[in-house]
Formats: sequence, structure tokens, C-alpha cells
Amino acid sequence: HRIDRDTSGLIIAAKNDAAHAALSAQLSDHTLARTYECLVSGNMKQDSGTVDAPIGRSSADRKKMAVVPGGRRAVTHWEVVARYPGVTHLRCRLETGRTHQIRVHLAYIGHPILGDTVYGAKKPVPGLTGQCLHATGLRFLHPRTGEPVELHCPLPEEFTRMLEKLEKKQ
Repeated sequence: HRIDRDTSGLIIAAKNDAAHAALSAQLSDHTLARTYECLVSGNMKQDSGTVDAPIGRSSADRKKMAVVPGGRRAVTHWEVVARYPGVTHLRCRLETGRTHQIRVHLAYIGHPILGDTVYGAKKPVPGLTGQCLHATGLRFLHPRTGEPVELHCPLPEEFTRMLEKLEKKQ
């Protein structure tokens, strides 16, 4: 499992082949849960939702991914954490794990991630060095013991500074 460049947060790495096989199986059968938080442009009308749209290479730009007919199945669940003027704070949970999945899906529904110059506004957002997307949580079964493991990573300073700015504007 990996995260995109300019995305912060948790990743999981195996220490040996047996652990790798066990964790890969959990990724494949969707029992390894990955949670992200992000700030998106615009105000989400609903409090939660699911984007179930196939993702593949963009025909217009082969370096980008896009929602395309015949692409690989991709499912992203989202819920609103907070609303600010022109910006929504979301928590997202991946059911599948396609390249750039959250970024593509949120742009597809008209709410690109702040600072994402590939799938959103081309101008960088002052105060952000990349997209405002952070892997906050992982939940899986320990490959050796089978015990549930839950990991959390606090939001980075850049993200919390952006939240503080948004809260002052309310």
C-alpha cells in the first residue's frame, strides 16, 4: 500500500514475506481499513456519501487518472467533518485502493482537494505545499498474531494551520 506524493500520513510496510502476504490479502479482501482526511473546494450538500465510479488512465493525459467507462472498480466513502465558507473538511474511507482514487473521485463530484494542482485548481493554495490530504488511520489484523491493530496519525501542522485560518473566517 502506498500514498500519493504530497499526501501525508500513515503507510504500512511488512518486515518479511509472510507479513507481506498476510497484509496483501487484507488489502485484496478489503479488511485493511484506510481512513483519510482532506479539505475540498466548495460546500458538500449532503453529510455523507459514496462515490462508486471506475478509475483508469485519462485518455486526454496519460499521466493522470480519471473516471472512465471500463476502468477498474473504485469506491470511496466520505463524511463531512466540518463546513467552512467555500471549503468542506471530509473524512474518507477507501473500499478499494486505486491510484489517486480519493483525488479523482472528489474532483469527479465537483469538489477537488485544496492544493491539488493535478485534479483541482492549477494555482497552488497559499500555505499548502501540496494537496490537503492526510492518511489518518489504518486498521488491520496483525499478520502474525491475528489481533486487531488500529493506528492513528494526527493531522500535520500545515493542515491544522489551514483549519485555524478557516475557523477564523466563520
